[in-house]
Amino acid sequence: MQYRTLGRTGVQVGTLSLGAMNFGALGRTAPDEATAIVHAALDAGINLVDTADAYGRGESEEIVGRAIAGRRDDVVLATKAFLPMSDDPNHRGSSRRWLVTALDDSLRRLGVDHVDLYQVHRWDPATSDEETLSALTDLRRAGKIRYFGSSTFPAHRIVQAQWAAREHHLGRYATEQPSYSALQRGVEAHVLPVTEEYGMGVLVWSPLASGWLSGAVRAGREITTHRSTVMPRRFDTSTPANRARLDAVERLAAVADAAGLTMIQLALGFVTAHPGVTSAIVGPRTPAHLHAQLAAADTALTADVLDAIDAIVAPGTDLAPDEKHDTPPSLLDPALRRR
Repeated sequence: MQYRTLGRTGVQVGTLSLGAMNFGALGRTAPDEATAIVHAALDAGINLVDTADAYGRGESEEIVGRAIAGRRDDVVLATKAFLPMSDDPNHRGSSRRWLVTALDDSLRRLGVDHVDLYQVHRWDPATSDEETLSALTDLRRAGKIRYFGSSTFPAHRIVQAQWAAREHHLGRYATEQPSYSALQRGVEAHVLPVTEEYGMGVLVWSPLASGWLSGAVRAGREITTHRSTVMPRRFDTSTPANRARLDAVERLAAVADAAGLTMIQLALGFVTAHPGVTSAIVGPRTPAHLHAQLAAADTALTADVLDAIDAIVAPGTDLAPDEKHDTPPSLLDPALRRR
């Protein structure tokens, strides 16, 4: 496992990190199996474990907490808040009221007195940057978090938050967690240049594109990934976007075969090759998934392989633009772009 500095924090993290979204009922990974995955990942050199309160409404955090008991000092522990935790309208978002409560709940479920990285899971249009950054700065001063970051923020909101931190003399987001893969490259055009400008660490999620790049999705085969049952529309090959993805996957598979690589090695090697990326978050459901992903830990793609990927999916291009999670609200709600 190779290690890189997480932004300007000085913290060293592996080029692969462990995501815990699948732990529990959400991903159908039982607690004992999840614990085995965590231990195997740590033994292999992965040192950052990423979860969120919304993963199974706290179930993932509870499983992670039990799994890292006795190894807390070996783990750069990251979690998130923002997504709804109940039907109460105030049990979500990034207000001071909610972030303080949500963090205490996360610490209790994790069984720890602090987390290393606390992330705002999505940009909250209803809350000012000053409100959110002020709360996060106070939580850091209280010793409950070491650093804080954003997740899936549009580039302009990353810039705005950095400006607000400087303007109001508050702590700043040290990291960003965007979705990035060889099939979803839009962040290359806006987000990654901004995070590089501000020296932010970048932890990318869905580097295997929800299973499209795992090797399990190929032309002429029945698609049987877990995601295809949870989100069938994302794998409906009758849609133009998915036909484009399937065509790209076949061409990428040929590149991988020619280079003597698995699809997973190609996919993870691609995202970690970008100079703006610190680590790729993998989310295995089984120990076998983890071992296949660990085989990509030290994959370094050659220039000709990277050029071949560029020829299949152009830099800065999203093959499924409707699946972006950082689209400005005004593009989704007509009322917000009309007087």
